[in-house]
Amino acid sequence: MASSPEVVASPFHRDELEAQRRAGGGPRGASVRTFMPDQHRSFFALLPYLVIGVADERGWPVASMLTGEPGFAHSPDPATLRIDAVLDRGDPASFALRAGQEIGILGIDFATRRRNRVNGMIAALDATGFTVAVRQSFGNCPQYIQQRTVLRVPPTQPSEAARVLTALDGRTRSLIAGADTFFVASRSGADGGALGGADVSHRGGRPGFVRVEGDQLTIPDFSGNRYFNTLGNLLGEPRAGLLFVDFETGDVLQLQGRVAIDWSKDAARAVEGAERLWRFDVARAWYRPSALPLRWSFVGYSPVALRTGTWG
Repeated sequence: MASSPEVVASPFHRDELEAQRRAGGGPRGASVRTFMPDQHRSFFALLPYLVIGVADERGWPVASMLTGEPGFAHSPDPATLRIDAVLDRGDPASFALRAGQEIGILGIDFATRRRNRVNGMIAALDATGFTVAVRQSFGNCPQYIQQRTVLRVPPTQPSEAARVLTALDGRTRSLIAGADTFFVASRSGADGGALGGADVSHRGGRPGFVRVEGDQLTIPDFSGNRYFNTLGNLLGEPRAGLLFVDFETGDVLQLQGRVAIDWSKDAARAVEGAERLWRFDVARAWYRPSALPLRWSFVGYSPVALRTGTWG
């Protein structure tokens, strides 16, 4: 693909290219820009929530969700995204936000099933939020996004305290096993170079698409845009952060763990529609009741997700 002032000719780092090779080929083209086009800038300004992925002080990725009134995320110019929101101190991602830190940002609107991604670096941090210098901006297709409408609720005192866990318990296993959506934060390994950094992406399927056995999750990887941003990162840096949201209660479950990818055809046959599997071994977890001031009402499943299977 010929280069232009807008689109990066080769936006993929070495491990992403290796993941594409193992999967049988990458995308025919890749509209990854070094700035935010106007339609992306206006989209982010409409959102009352977005998902971020950063690395903590030990280098472990962690995923979280930020909320605010529409406009809390806004782009003063195409190379900048300003986010006027701060994380609760009980959020493990709160200590990872610092100037000079790489960050992945996912803007997703469940109501319209639209999503756009921004990867970059935190250029400045203050008491009301932070500013991101954009490195990559690109859209994603609506596949596997379940449709939901969002409602802001008055702040309430959680009925129980947040918990830090070294292993999953019955409640957290139940939340994962019933989930139709989660988010995964990753970061490139040493071979990422200038094209690497932090990233966060969406995963969706029918309830039961994530298998839970003890402290190991097994996740089918369905067909997508073939960029392999997440799996490419995980080849070079197998640590990841997962985020599960209880859309009815605002409860949040954040996990950190290590990933192993099974590229074999035998593994893919385990779940209808899967092209490969990846396994996530939980190292630590945070369960934060009523952490979000938002609630979502379910509207319907993605038609693409309905054509995929579960673990039964």
